[in-house]
Formats: sequence, C-alpha cells, structure tokens
Amino acid sequence: MIKRPESQVLIRFPDCDPFNHLNNSRYIDYFINAREDHLMKYYQFSPYELVKSHGVSWVVTQNQIAYLRPAMMMEPVTIQTRVLRFRPKDILVEMTMWDANKQSLKAVLWTTFTHINFKTGKSEIHSQELTERFQKLEDPLPGDIPFEERVRAIKNNGYE
Repeated sequence: MIKRPESQVLIRFPDCDPFNHLNNSRYIDYFINAREDHLMKYYQFSPYELVKSHGVSWVVTQNQIAYLRPAMMMEPVTIQTRVLRFRPKDILVEMTMWDANKQSLKAVLWTTFTHINFKTGKSEIHSQELTERFQKLEDPLPGDIPFEERVRAIKNNGYE
C-alpha cells in the first residue's frame, strides 16, 4: 500500500494573483483536491460515499501552512500527501507541493481532519473498519516534531 501518494497538477490562470503566483488561499484548495484524488485513486475510498451510506465524514479543524517558493501560472507541480497521525477522532495529514521534478519545495501543509457525525453535528470515534483502514496508511514522523521544525527538515534534506 502506498503511504505517500502523489500526483501532478497544473497551476491555472484563475487561481493566480496579478504577479502570476498561485494565490495563497488557493494552495489549500490544490492540496485538498489532491488528497481527495489520492483517496479515490490509490485507496478506492470516497469520503462522499461514506457520508451517503453512514452519515459520517471529516471536516477540516486546523491548517498550518508554510509558503516557501511561489507556484507560477501554468506550472506543473507535484503534490504528495501522507497520514502523519491517526487518532480515534481525527487524522493529521501532511501535504507537500514541489516543482514537477520534486527538486524545489513550494509549500507544506498540515491539516487536521476531525471525524464528524453529520446527523448530530458532533465529533465521533472512527468505526473499527475505518480504524483498520487508516492505521495501515499511517506514516508517522520519528517523535513529536513541531510543524516549523518539520518544514526546516524537509527544506534541508530535500525529498524523502
């Protein structure tokens, strides 16, 4: 099972600022769209089907992002995602954006997704089935590393 799926996307004109850089707010959209694509392509898992069938899914409850180099209009970029931590009620996903050849790191995002029961509107413990599925995908860092330290490590060590 691939723990660090990746895909390439093209930075589109409507998502850029007047300097032809990807607008800061749009980075998160590109990351979340890539993660959804990775779930469906690599794991045959659709959070939308889970909502329909069980009334549960995830909502974003926290984002931490570092913008390191601009992604430019019409530039192909590579986005990689991985589950850093899986807990009973939430998942921490790391997402990185690189140039097409994964030589230049553009941005790093840590997103916490909280598991929610849409009928009650409250957080809910993951089912046994989801727990088994996502524990296999967990790819933790060695120790409790803060976000800023992780960004420095990726920048200094390159692609891992």
